Amino acid sequence: MTKGNPYLRAVLAEIVWSITRTDTYLAAQYHRIARRKGKRRAVMAVAHSVLVIIYHVLREKKPYQELGADYFDRLDTQQTQRYYVRRLEQLGYAVELSPAQNA
Repeated sequence: MTKGNPYLRAVLAEIVWSITRTDTYLAAQYHRIARRKGKRRAVMAVAHSVLVIIYHVLREKKPYQELGADYFDRLDTQQTQRYYVRRLEQLGYAVELSPAQNA
């Protein structure tokens, strides 16, 4: 990133580094992007998300609604199931899914 205020960019990056150690939606977003693009790009992507959140909080005068660390898992549960079954099969396990019994 070359455009924009370098001081604001540095502050946002520091904020994101501290966010990565929490159990929040933004931390999950960071880890998800960092896996594919690398840590530094993930920091800038999440910093942009933080800036957008700040903008909307100030503009709409509404508090920030935390989506939760499991937000991406709740988006598509079928895809998450397929991913973990495939990973376990790659590790040499035979997997059969059955619905959990509610107690």
